[in-house]
Amino acid sequence: MNEAAYRQLEARASKLEAVVDSLSAEREQLAAEREQYRKLYLQTLERCATLERGIVAGKQAERHTVDDSQLALQVLGMLLSPEDPAPAPDLSEETDPEVPNRERAPRRPTGRRKLPEHLPRVDIEVLPPEVQQEGLAAFKRIGEEVSEVIERRPESLVVVRLVRPKFVRIAEDIADASPVKIAEPPERPIERGLAGPGMLADTIVRRWQDHTPLHRQESIYARDGLELSRSTICGWHEQLADLVEPLVDAMLRDALESPYLCTDATGVLVRTEEQCQRAHFWVLVAPERHVLYRFSHKHDSAAVDRLLAGYKGYLVADAHSVYDHLYSTGDVVEVACWAHARRYFFKALSSDPERADRGLAWIKGLFRVERSIKTAPRKKREEARREKSRPIVDAFFAWCDEQAADVLDETPIARAIRYAQNQRAALMRFLDDGRLPLHNNISERALRREAVGRKNWLFVGSDDGARANTLFVSLLASCQLHGIEPWAYLRDLFCVLPSWPRSRVLELAPAFWKQTRQHEDAQQRLAANVFRAVTLADHSPPV
Repeated sequence: MNEAAYRQLEARASKLEAVVDSLSAEREQLAAEREQYRKLYLQTLERCATLERGIVAGKQAERHTVDDSQLALQVLGMLLSPEDPAPAPDLSEETDPEVPNRERAPRRPTGRRKLPEHLPRVDIEVLPPEVQQEGLAAFKRIGEEVSEVIERRPESLVVVRLVRPKFVRIAEDIADASPVKIAEPPERPIERGLAGPGMLADTIVRRWQDHTPLHRQESIYARDGLELSRSTICGWHEQLADLVEPLVDAMLRDALESPYLCTDATGVLVRTEEQCQRAHFWVLVAPERHVLYRFSHKHDSAAVDRLLAGYKGYLVADAHSVYDHLYSTGDVVEVACWAHARRYFFKALSSDPERADRGLAWIKGLFRVERSIKTAPRKKREEARREKSRPIVDAFFAWCDEQAADVLDETPIARAIRYAQNQRAALMRFLDDGRLPLHNNISERALRREAVGRKNWLFVGSDDGARANTLFVSLLASCQLHGIEPWAYLRDLFCVLPSWPRSRVLELAPAFWKQTRQHEDAQQRLAANVFRAVTLADHSPPV
């Protein structure tokens, strides 16, 4: 081959190499674009699934039934090892942690419903036309048939006239430093206030239990013929907040003695002179004891430190970094929420249903075990968790470690697996103590009270308004926890709290109110209150 032909071939080879390099670069670019479009497709699927879930009302949006027997058999097979052939808990049955599994309610009796006995009765006799025309003298009454119909009277407001007669001694020969005798005015929750305990309790229950904003209360009272401005009601609530604050503070101190607490937070708008600013409501639940709320302008570690100052024990919370400083002290031990872990896998159903179903199956198995030991004593719960829950937890994390290398980064299933791996120690902590819950749903449910209220009153008017909110919502939520009628509780609380010994104020908390009401001291104070006697004129339902 001559030199010219060789150079020609060399030039053609160089051109071909350039074409190959160009095609390789184009191929890499197309692969990168394909991966980008794949991620965008998965994100779109996730957003569509989120929008579809938003259409479904309530927490039913997160209900899920595993598709079904094949997955359950696979999970069971992974749990069974040659060394331990005993069957693990069945995971095929649906167990939704967001919707409590209740036993089937007893069948309602058939026939006409019996109306409550505590409601007052009004007898109306309906006479036959013949008796009306001829008169009762022409007939002999031999019996009667009675039927009951529920009716409603307009809500009644009562003006209590405090009449304090003045007296002078008749005998003139008896020396007296104060010749005119008159009784001291009865004690009121608000000194020289216009409203009595029952009226004040009504405005609070309407505002924070029934979520009725003050402008609506203003119009409701106007329909009853009472012109009552929202500024007046707001002023009452701020003064009453000063009255109940020592009680709620005592409840918080008592809650901090609990072996474990559950907490969460939600955002709220606070009106300022220029514009609304975002702040936060915190909830702190001492199960079977107190439900407490606090307010802070920032969602940060400083707010958590103030809320839990001096606490030593377990804290059930989400994985937010604001709690990390608290855990670093060693006094507070983190307990993670399996419902949060479940939520990540649920969000991955639209993009990776096979892996998401598998993760949900493990978690549903844990919730099923918890349901079976819900009322068991601590030792029995620890034993059941050791025998039934630990194998599921170990298998779940082994599966997560296996799948972590195969999933694409920044996909929903990758986030679900990574969340579980990062929270491994905290998620396993419920196995150490039978008192610890599997999830933090109790505090999430408690925050719904503020979320529902927020839809009605939209924002908080001031820091003082936020303080009053947290104080009274703490009392109302604790009443609900202990099955106490909130209006009757607040009415009685306002009757006795002004003169109650500060050292015994915790006795008035909803957690101890049923016992306190039985004490002679409380009964005497309640019986002596003239305003309470007026509210009892119409028989009230039992507390």
